[in-house]
Amino acid sequence: MAERKSDRTRAAILAAARERFGADGYERATIRAIAADAAIDPAMVMRYYGSKEKLFAAAAEFDLRLPDLAGLPRDELGQALIGHFLERWEDDDTLRVLLRAAVTNESAAARMRQLFAAQLAPRLRDLGVDEPVLRAGLVATQTLGLALCRYILELGPVTALSHEAIVTTIGPTLTRYLTGPLP
Repeated sequence: MAERKSDRTRAAILAAARERFGADGYERATIRAIAADAAIDPAMVMRYYGSKEKLFAAAAEFDLRLPDLAGLPRDELGQALIGHFLERWEDDDTLRVLLRAAVTNESAAARMRQLFAAQLAPRLRDLGVDEPVLRAGLVATQTLGLALCRYILELGPVTALSHEAIVTTIGPTLTRYLTGPLP
């Protein structure tokens, strides 16, 4: 099936929106700038997405694509998750865009909260862990904190760490959050 022009236009708008939201944040990004980046008329952006908020929601659509954790030994859960998150953060800039925007925009923050609640908590529930929503939140503290320091703030010591160093350092903390006793 041939790709339609409208599909290419939507893809160009979303790519430009992700770049612009990532560079400028939600508040400073404008429909006009996004349209210019996509080399189209701003009216086309509005035609396809209706508003800046709806465009942001589409640009921030993200599937964590969590791995199947069911077959792993309990003491390897954290390492598997942090390794997976590193790959997701680096393979797709959408999550970085969402994190950058979530710092200053309530809609983006709500989207980030929803991501972890809707995707990670059910996976933990399927593993049979107690308090899956709380544990998903604890995992979020580490993964989002790491992402903020590594990809947004670009703290030298954190950006210098290899994937293996991050997995062996942060993985046990995530494992404790997933399987250890809760207060």
